[in-house]
Amino acid sequence: MLLRSVLVVIVVASACSAEPTVSRSVGSPINEDAVSVQNPSVDDPVDGVVNTAAIGRPAENEVEPLTAFNGRVVPRVATSAQEAASLFTEVLAGLRVEDEDPLVLADLGHTEQLVIRQLIRNEEWIEPFRSALRPEDLAIADLHLTARRELSMLHSGGEPAVNIPAWTIVDPEPLDELVGHYKRAGEATGIDWQILAGMNLIETGMGRIRGLSSAGAQGPMQFLPSTWEEVSNGGDINDPGDAIDAAARYLVQRGGLDDIRAGLFGYNNSDNYVNAVLAYADLVKLDERTLRGFYNWEVYVGTDSGTLWLPVGYLSPEPIPANEYANVNPWALTLG
Repeated sequence: MLLRSVLVVIVVASACSAEPTVSRSVGSPINEDAVSVQNPSVDDPVDGVVNTAAIGRPAENEVEPLTAFNGRVVPRVATSAQEAASLFTEVLAGLRVEDEDPLVLADLGHTEQLVIRQLIRNEEWIEPFRSALRPEDLAIADLHLTARRELSMLHSGGEPAVNIPAWTIVDPEPLDELVGHYKRAGEATGIDWQILAGMNLIETGMGRIRGLSSAGAQGPMQFLPSTWEEVSNGGDINDPGDAIDAAARYLVQRGGLDDIRAGLFGYNNSDNYVNAVLAYADLVKLDERTLRGFYNWEVYVGTDSGTLWLPVGYLSPEPIPANEYANVNPWALTLG
């Protein structure tokens, strides 16, 4: 195995601000959640009905929120376990609304992402947070926390990045098209399609990141060109459908049909990566509407100047100093 360097702290997404080395034959995930925004405080839901009009708007008597360069509202993070539980409950209710406005879903997903990040940063909040949730939401919360904790450990150690990579951040393909890719690849190979969704989230935030990892991995599923040739079937490394198909074939090659953990470990030689993918996949199996949140998670990169938000529209042909970006865009430090 060759050594790979993880660039971003996921899909997902998304961990602490560091650049550890991970052994991997495909290429390390470049999204911190993997790939992340939160909104001003919202009203408590009544009988499970979310007040979506309040999402993304300042509360009464509050100043108008800052916005990123693409017009997205700069989020506030939860300041207590109770606030985190209220926001999380609000998000889950909103994600379950059919035919919800895409802009509302974008704020809901970003809010969800930051709530989970804040909880991992403040472990003492977790038990009171869980106690404040409805029993039916506990399993969802626990899987989110498991995935985020595993990604934090994956990216721990080493020195934080000084530069932001030469990336372009774009809107991913429409969600229904991505789900179609996952399901077709799953049907063709026997790999659970939810596994592919979890991988895509962690690798590039479902395709939000365009650019090379520090190891030279490419495309929405982060393949090294040499590995791509083995499983591509002549496809385009940057095409979401082709890349997702190839990832499924690669998992099969690495024994994923008999032991999905072994297949995922072949994709990225880290138990933390494997555990995070499985947790995200279990979330989608529990409720497919979870994907509406994942799809709207933002890109964050861990640096020596803090964890910085890179909104859609960010473009840099060359790496740039993180401190310069943070100085020009102070709103990017949404997590402090």
